[in-house]
Amino acid sequence: MKLMQNMLVIALGGALGALSRYSLGIWISNKWNQGFPLHTFLINVSGAFLLGFLNVLFIERLTISPLWRLGIGIGFLGAFTTFSTFSNEVISLLEGGSFFTAGLYTLLSVVVGFTGAALGVGLARIL
Repeated sequence: MKLMQNMLVIALGGALGALSRYSLGIWISNKWNQGFPLHTFLINVSGAFLLGFLNVLFIERLTISPLWRLGIGIGFLGAFTTFSTFSNEVISLLEGGSFFTAGLYTLLSVVVGFTGAALGVGLARIL
């Protein structure tokens, strides 16, 4: 029963995260369409920040149900961020001959993603 409850909470969070990523991705793409996949970059970095922030908040600061942690962390943020889309965009940039943009996108995604997560952890600890 507990496994089924966990899976349901993760699925619900995942559905909300995927819909949020899709909606925000379209909105950003309509504002910025310059060859750099800014929509995926911003979504992944903000998701890394939020996951770092919320992990500290939920584990060190707040008493929160494990179901909420599963729904938000694995479900919502797991579906909100997307490594597969990032990987596919890098391949598309490489196949299109945009080697510099592909390299820059890869480097920025890793460095800024880790930095975002670290900033989220740091901010949660000083609040």
